[in-house]
Amino acid sequence: MKTVVITGSARGFGLCQAKKFKELGCNVVISDINEANLEKALAELNKIKPDTTKAIKVKADVTSYNDLENLWNIAKEEFNNVDIWINNAGVNSPDKPVYELSEKEISFILDIDLKGAILGSKIAFKGMKEQSFGQIYNVEGYGSNDAMMTGLTLYGTTKRAITYFTLSLAKEAHEVTNDKVKVCRLTPGIMITEFITSANGGSTHIELPEKTKKVYNILGDYPEVIADYCVPRMLKNEKNNYNVVWLSNARAFRRFLFAGFNKRDFFK
Repeated sequence: MKTVVITGSARGFGLCQAKKFKELGCNVVISDINEANLEKALAELNKIKPDTTKAIKVKADVTSYNDLENLWNIAKEEFNNVDIWINNAGVNSPDKPVYELSEKEISFILDIDLKGAILGSKIAFKGMKEQSFGQIYNVEGYGSNDAMMTGLTLYGTTKRAITYFTLSLAKEAHEVTNDKVKVCRLTPGIMITEFITSANGGSTHIELPEKTKKVYNILGDYPEVIADYCVPRMLKNEKNNYNVVWLSNARAFRRFLFAGFNKRDFFK
């Protein structure tokens, strides 16, 4: 039975992944900075295959090395090994150009979206090297493919950096562990969650332009749909430098092609 650790998993895509992993027979460790959300999420997870799988929660701030190290240690102590570690925690940036962002907002985005994934990868890599196996997944997002938009410059910067970091760390995994540790990417595309309409950890509301809503209605999907596709592929993966892609170019092309027939409105 595999053990999966997911950061930022008290709600949204992280929680949907945790539910799917548990449904498929895995033990899961969810982690978040919000204790109340963690309690609620754990109660939901405990309803899924309670006789054959187990879920535990660990409160952790992904910008804290000590918190993430503690997350690894608790998971290791509870389940002996960690098979998959997913750096899922992230925040959106306020919908404004960089010159209007405060220093606090800049640090907040960089620390969670980039530093958090780097620290999590470092800790998981070290632990997996010692146990001689394991997979690390970093979540890509807007900017990973060099897309640019005013208001998403800083967020896109972190995601472009995540892509480079993950590719380079996969190269290290090959050279240092002979691919026993696998470093991979998870490319979910546009998810319809509170993430797209909030920033600064949920404290700032973003009013999406109608043009953006139109694109999201064509290309977006609920996180449980994406998790249902991605999780089985992560479990089956045996390759280093693997990329699980939901919104592929082909899928996006088909969505635009049939947009006139498949009317969807996520913003009613």
